[in-house]
Amino acid sequence: MTAAAAGAKLRAAAARVVHAVRIEGSSLDAALAKADAGTPLTERPLLHHLCYESLRFHWQIREHIAALLSKPLARRDAIVEDLLAVGLAQLEQSRIKPHAAVTLTVEATRLLKKPKLAGLVNAVLRRSQRESFTAESDEARFNHPAWMLDQLKQDWPEHWEQIAAANNERAPMWLRVNVKKTDAQSYCRLLAAEDDTGAATADLLPGADAAVRLAAPRPVERLPGFATGEVSVQDAAAQLAAPWLLAAGGMRILDACAAPGGKTAHLSELALPGATITAIDNDADRLALVQETLTRTGGCASVLHADASAPGDWWDGQPFDRILLDAPCSASGVIRRHPDIRLLRRASDLPALAARQHALLEALWPLLAPGGKLLYVTCSVFAAENDAIVGDFLAAQADADEECLLPNNNIRDLMLKKPVGGQVLPGIRGMDGFYYACLTKSP
Repeated sequence: MTAAAAGAKLRAAAARVVHAVRIEGSSLDAALAKADAGTPLTERPLLHHLCYESLRFHWQIREHIAALLSKPLARRDAIVEDLLAVGLAQLEQSRIKPHAAVTLTVEATRLLKKPKLAGLVNAVLRRSQRESFTAESDEARFNHPAWMLDQLKQDWPEHWEQIAAANNERAPMWLRVNVKKTDAQSYCRLLAAEDDTGAATADLLPGADAAVRLAAPRPVERLPGFATGEVSVQDAAAQLAAPWLLAAGGMRILDACAAPGGKTAHLSELALPGATITAIDNDADRLALVQETLTRTGGCASVLHADASAPGDWWDGQPFDRILLDAPCSASGVIRRHPDIRLLRRASDLPALAARQHALLEALWPLLAPGGKLLYVTCSVFAAENDAIVGDFLAAQADADEECLLPNNNIRDLMLKKPVGGQVLPGIRGMDGFYYACLTKSP
């Protein structure tokens, strides 16, 4: 296959991925996994880049397409609109030479079995190079759906623009070193020794002692010590959970929504000798990732396929000293890593998610021993899933109190205090958005 043919095939594949997310409701991860199967390993980074940027700037690009077209495309030609989005993403968000971007995108029209529209695609992309474009709607200016912008304005009147801007950035690659095998400073020195350019390869974050942020992302197979469990990929905000929960010990530990296993492995790395960890999740496919992570890192936990909201089906009756409830949520704090969230989520999802989160708290609280701690965590920035849930629970639960004492003072500088708990906003010190609330049960 010639380079030109391969380039056109790649752009057609990117259009299919964007189409799967926008029209079919697929997650970006699932659509990319399907596309990767037919894409050479060396070409996958470009495929991922085109798909991510097409979705990251979805509303801006769609408004631009509407301005460039004399009339909307027919519904049967929706895939061509997605190809145009890929083309504009190349011209506006990449270093690909414009001539190559246009030529290969036009050729992809034929691979998508829309040859009659090749001339239209060519004309639209070339016109976009000649004419300036300024986004007019708030959706296009901030690249968020209207309902999400309204929710951000309501919950974060002083920070909503900051959050929206952070969501449009590319997330850095954070690592978590396995403190049983090494430490963050030593691992940074190891990375520096491998790099002969003299440039900084990584930095650290006070408050997250095992966190290492890479100056540039790299495949996990190129991370020294990854295969042997010395290091794992995990955002720094997520790394606050395990040390916070285990700051004062705890021998019986429950990770209630464990998949894909990053926090489970971290708990295993920090737990006291003799401590036991039970990791459960109701998704059997994702639960397999928990065991894979534990095997790679040398961690130990009892992994169970179970529903945390129905403890009668799996609990042995012995109270837990510590419970980590990383509750299923809208994932509105990790949009930088999953731009498809903005297309797939709806305002109507929040009440159902809130009901699920409250049900999990209600079901797990009786499993906590007197004097024990439950850490409630979400990767959401919406109050309806965070302080509203925990606040209502505390008001109704006589033996529950919030523990405001943080494991270390540096964490206070990383989050904003909420009426209950604290919020790490997306982009703060390069972290994702996470909410934390630590609850204690009366002795």
